[in-house]
Amino acid sequence: MASTNRPKLSEKGLLTPDNCMLALIDLQPQMLFGVSNFDRQSIITLNTAIAKAARVFDVPVILTTVESKGFSGYLWPQVHAVFPTQEPIERTTMNSWDDEKFVAAVRATGRKKLLFAGLWTATCVALPTIQALHDGFDVHIVEDCCGDISQLSHDNAMKRMIQAGAKPVTAQSLILELQRDWAIKETYDAVMDIVKTHFGAYGAGVEYAHTLVHGAPRTVHAEYVVPTGVHS
Repeated sequence: MASTNRPKLSEKGLLTPDNCMLALIDLQPQMLFGVSNFDRQSIITLNTAIAKAARVFDVPVILTTVESKGFSGYLWPQVHAVFPTQEPIERTTMNSWDDEKFVAAVRATGRKKLLFAGLWTATCVALPTIQALHDGFDVHIVEDCCGDISQLSHDNAMKRMIQAGAKPVTAQSLILELQRDWAIKETYDAVMDIVKTHFGAYGAGVEYAHTLVHGAPRTVHAEYVVPTGVHS
């Protein structure tokens, strides 16, 4: 959780930690099985990255799942680990904006800028986006954290949302926009940890610069312990 002493960033149309909220929509196994427009491992990695970033910057987060026991499965463990005590809003509707609990949770944050990410782009992301825009919210889509059954389906959904007024961002651009100033030390180390863990070559470059150029200690991860036993 970020320090309450974090400096306020200027807005002027940009996202800040104080003006937005994040909804992670239907990050569930069955939904991921059908994704073919992006690499599925990347979608898991990037959604985990923005989930961590929301924790770092104190951005309100709503988790939502659809038919978790009847069809789609439970929230991915990688995301659950970021919010271990938060229960997702369970829905039967494909469109989150048709669910009163979801809309009430969005309104309860008091934020007008909404960040949406999830599966699938053309249905579970696009439908609430279009209706939230209609209701006066400013919606940003974290595009590389969304997946759909085909590239065409994803692309058409993005065009439809953009034409309706939504703004596309990416996971990396979102995190950098929330940080904005490397002199803000309250969140610097946490952001660098996310970068080194989830952003491939960029993260490797940061690790190289920190250790070989600046002489910082190497990043230490928890030791791997081989699981034992059989789960029934």
